[in-house]
Amino acid sequence: MNPLSQQQHSVASIGSLLGNLHDQSEQHGSTQGTPAQLSGALNLSLSDLHNPGSVPGRTPYTPNTLATPLHDRDGAIPKPQLQNIVCTVYLGCKLDLKRIALSARNAEYNPKRFAAVIMRIREPRTTALIFSSGKMVCTGAKSEDQARLAARKYARIIQKLGFEAHFKEFKIQNMVGSCDVHFHIRLDGLLLSQGQFATYEPELFPGLIYRMTKPKIVLLIFVSGKIVLTGAKVRDEIYEAFNNIYPILKNLKKPEKDPKALTGSYYVPSA
Repeated sequence: MNPLSQQQHSVASIGSLLGNLHDQSEQHGSTQGTPAQLSGALNLSLSDLHNPGSVPGRTPYTPNTLATPLHDRDGAIPKPQLQNIVCTVYLGCKLDLKRIALSARNAEYNPKRFAAVIMRIREPRTTALIFSSGKMVCTGAKSEDQARLAARKYARIIQKLGFEAHFKEFKIQNMVGSCDVHFHIRLDGLLLSQGQFATYEPELFPGLIYRMTKPKIVLLIFVSGKIVLTGAKVRDEIYEAFNNIYPILKNLKKPEKDPKALTGSYYVPSA
């Protein structure tokens, strides 16, 4: 079962799931992965959602709706918050992973399950995957500055262990944000009106998967009004994507007295 299905649509749970590299390492235990491949695995396994060919008969397009103003009739429009940043760094030297695992604190290494050392620090609270090639993937930061600071701290730890590590090619691979619009959404209506780039199969996953091409962002939209945005390289892409989708969702708001407007992930009529 998809772990996201178990966590339902709780944004906090999804943010926690994104930051849990240990679970990801178990899932991809036998994979000899590069940071680029790892960033795809860390992206909620949604990288394929960016590929139009992955959904037969659907051609994604960008909605014509322009970015909304900062306020609407009901007051301020909610602003997405960053939940996780995945970045990569090249340390510029070969690494002895066994030596790192034995010498460093908060480090674990099981080459039979995953070909990287898993290391954690508390401030900023992040997790790193360190490969023998010198490539490193860092996840869990809540801001760009935190991501860079955490990556530098990991590089410094490697230096103190006697390796000639450097800090090269720092790059943010993925940003994940979340937001709550504070009203229930008619997902069936959203699928009907935006069906060329939306997928909704509540039997498999409680959220509607919405592919936006400009900016190139994948949104998970839940009936409760919770939204997860992933695939951004800069935070402005998350804000732009949300501003694009918000007026569409506003038009699909469920009436407050609608008995189907429940807190759950989707409405299931009683037998």
